[in-house]
Amino acid sequence: MESKIKILNAVKFIGGTILAIGIIIFSIGLIENDYKLLTSFGIGTIMGSVFIFLIGVFFVASEEMVEKIYSQDK
Repeated sequence: MESKIKILNAVKFIGGTILAIGIIIFSIGLIENDYKLLTSFGIGTIMGSVFIFLIGVFFVASEEMVEKIYSQDK
């Protein structure tokens, strides 16, 4: 159980950090008129952080289901 909490905390920290960076890049791209390319990089970074978070949660949930099925077999 402790390893799942460690994985969730790591995914939460990394996803949150990348999300904050993406929001900053997106905001700079929106505020400054000359940096339209930064807006797309910001959107991509935000989507990447959400993807990283969802994959981490999926790994923890699938590990829990595998352990539950394995414990029922014994």
